[in-house]
Amino acid sequence: MTPQQAVPVGPQAGSGGPAHDVAALEPLKTVKRRWPAIVGGLLTIAMVVGLGHELLGRGLVGLSHSVPTNPLFYVVFFGLYMALPIGDYIIFRRLWGIPFSGMAALIRKRIANEVAFSYSGEAYFYAWARANAKMVAAPFGAVKDVGILSAIAGNAITLLMIGLALPVGRELLTHEQLRLVWGSIAIVMATSLPFLIFSRRVFSLDRKTLWWVFMVHCVRLIANSLLVALAWHYGMPSVSLGMWLFLSAARLLVSRLPLVPNKDLLFANFAILLIGQDQELSELIAFTAALTLLVHVVLIAGFGVAELVRRVRA
Repeated sequence: MTPQQAVPVGPQAGSGGPAHDVAALEPLKTVKRRWPAIVGGLLTIAMVVGLGHELLGRGLVGLSHSVPTNPLFYVVFFGLYMALPIGDYIIFRRLWGIPFSGMAALIRKRIANEVAFSYSGEAYFYAWARANAKMVAAPFGAVKDVGILSAIAGNAITLLMIGLALPVGRELLTHEQLRLVWGSIAIVMATSLPFLIFSRRVFSLDRKTLWWVFMVHCVRLIANSLLVALAWHYGMPSVSLGMWLFLSAARLLVSRLPLVPNKDLLFANFAILLIGQDQELSELIAFTAALTLLVHVVLIAGFGVAELVRRVRA
């Protein structure tokens, strides 16, 4: 009797067996492994779209206005632009020990928040951290805590500025504007209190580290206000540095009040009432905004070229 060919036991040959099941899971594993790169790519596209919208909207018209001739303006402007990424780098250097190359991701984080949509920068940086999982095991808690503390620090500095500026500037505001300011103060306090009351459930970092991160944010915000005042002083030296410091505090205050519409217009009107020279002041503010946009464009293009070169060499 001729021996029959052995029939395999278990799943039929057409089913592919366990090896086929594992192969079927590979695309899912690939997507799971690559999702940080996918999210980072989508947010990079959002940055480019946002920059394009800004260029088509306001564009770089501000650069056609009178250009500050004092080189110190540009030195201080560079410090002003880098204040936020440097502050974040100091924080995440201590939390994660990130290398200096992480500064590029932090600069993109800033650009995304300004030209895409709110907190898109945090999403981008979280995706970057997950893509560098060998360096960062569980980044979500730290990114969340740092983002929340940045908002709380901004609210705290805003309330401090209100306490300093309102007694001096309340006569310059209309009754309706004062009502909006008081309403905004209530909202600023209301948005911070829940995080403070339920801090043990909200935050994942230890209390000592949370206080340190909070202080870094506060120092960064104060330094930012000082650098704004210095830049404007070098742009318009006819106005005293003390007046620019006061206006810098007012700018921070106006930018964080939620109920105040047309924040830039309100600040510009407030500044013109104090120092006059409306055309020169308007051109300086427009030039600063346009220069910031130009730096955004140059950096995003530079990061793109650097990434392309890296992949070609790989």
